[in-house]
Amino acid sequence: MPTVLQAPSKTFTRAEVAKHNTEDSVWFIVDTVVYDVSEFLDAHPGGEAVLRQVAGTDATVAFYNLHRHEVLEKYKDLAIGTIEGEKQSIITPELGDLSPVPYGEPLWLTPQFKSPYFKDSHRKLQKAMRVFTDKYITPEALEKERTGEHVSQDLIDKMSKAGVLHMRMGPGKHLHGVNLLDGAVDGKEFDYFHDMICSQEQVRAACRGFQDGNMAGMVIGLTCVLNFGNKNPALKKKVEEECFSGKKKICLAITEAFAGSDVAGLRTTAKKTPDGKHYIVNGTKKWITNGVFCDYFVVGVNTGKGLSVLLIERGDGVETKAIKTSYSPAAGTAYITFDNVKVPAENLLGEENKGIYVILSNFNHERWTMACATIRYMRLVTEESLKWAHQRLVFKKRLIDQPVIRQKLAKMIALCESHQSWLETITYQMCHMPYAQQAKYMGGPIALLKMSCTRAAHEIADEAVQIWGGRGLTQTGMGRVIENFNRTYKFDSILGGAEEVLGDLGVRQAMKFMPKAVL
Repeated sequence: MPTVLQAPSKTFTRAEVAKHNTEDSVWFIVDTVVYDVSEFLDAHPGGEAVLRQVAGTDATVAFYNLHRHEVLEKYKDLAIGTIEGEKQSIITPELGDLSPVPYGEPLWLTPQFKSPYFKDSHRKLQKAMRVFTDKYITPEALEKERTGEHVSQDLIDKMSKAGVLHMRMGPGKHLHGVNLLDGAVDGKEFDYFHDMICSQEQVRAACRGFQDGNMAGMVIGLTCVLNFGNKNPALKKKVEEECFSGKKKICLAITEAFAGSDVAGLRTTAKKTPDGKHYIVNGTKKWITNGVFCDYFVVGVNTGKGLSVLLIERGDGVETKAIKTSYSPAAGTAYITFDNVKVPAENLLGEENKGIYVILSNFNHERWTMACATIRYMRLVTEESLKWAHQRLVFKKRLIDQPVIRQKLAKMIALCESHQSWLETITYQMCHMPYAQQAKYMGGPIALLKMSCTRAAHEIADEAVQIWGGRGLTQTGMGRVIENFNRTYKFDSILGGAEEVLGDLGVRQAMKFMPKAVL
């Protein structure tokens, strides 16, 4: 449950605080808590004058016009007491708390609403995943997003031990017998709604570059091994164990400078040696998430009569270089060259020259996961904007008191709710459809969902920046979340298939099932 900031037990009257407005003594009040900043004046990031302007006064309104609430937690040592006979009114969330802001959570997590999709195990997992994210993922995400460093082995080890790495692959036998967040859910019961919860909870760190850097390559790469690595059980077992333990990292390497959404146009070649025991791979891959630090690469190659997919281990002839993109280098985005790389023939995933089926079936879960994340980040931006509109004063009015701002928020809320509902509908179908049928029937609906939610993200980013003004363009401070979203939402409209390609896929799949019907 939300609490209030912890402050020393000593109390003061407002008249006493008012006296501390001198050259040597500067006190002020924020939500009934008294702060002595006399020794902090020179260290204040915003300058000494700002603090002297509120000396001896209740600075609550002024403070929240300029700062996020967590700043008070950071500088809690400056608190010296509270105002006698008064109580704090501003809540401080605890680890794992649900947001009390209207529309700050999906409706299924809002106490007043009901859902037919979610059971007790889903709610238990959501609580455990939120605590894990708040405690371990978010602090590192904030730091690494800023510095551009890659995810730490310590966090990877924690995710491995908690079963988080396992859950991110979706439902399957790889979860059976694994302790998932101290028993939050049985691996045999784990379904796509549990998968959705894992995806959406981790987004709340609001660090889009680190979000991909945090083993996203494994989410879209290891699935190929799990689903199509049965021809070589020993290799499959080895890679599974190494990746789930966090000892080795894996990524999906399909895209090239020559072929993005046009997967059939891949130019990287794999030619068999005369004895048929190896492939010799030559070519390049570009914009490969996590490629900079991965040990295994799931690679789309041209094998002469079609596409094939090979599992290639880092070694001689494999070189990776970092690519600078709009989001943080923490993502580990890479340009990869394969120069006469010798790959055992048994590293083939699926059938030779039929790799397109491996690639396309793998796309469904990748695109669905991206839709989960985009929709949750949209909601976070909307929640932040609702908070800001209630605390920001302009022309002596709160932003929320302006009809034009309420109209923008209404649009943002409607886009969040409609896409979450659509996501849950598709997720329900995935829960009741075998993997082979998903490949046949769900490609179109998932493609349309991803296309639509990234269009919605465009609208929400635009409205949010208008609400936040300059703060929505600033990487630190009040508008950090909005700036990060506005700078990076386009990644989701490109990665995993461009909007236009996905829209076309959705309609073309519908055409296949079109009856001989006329008007």
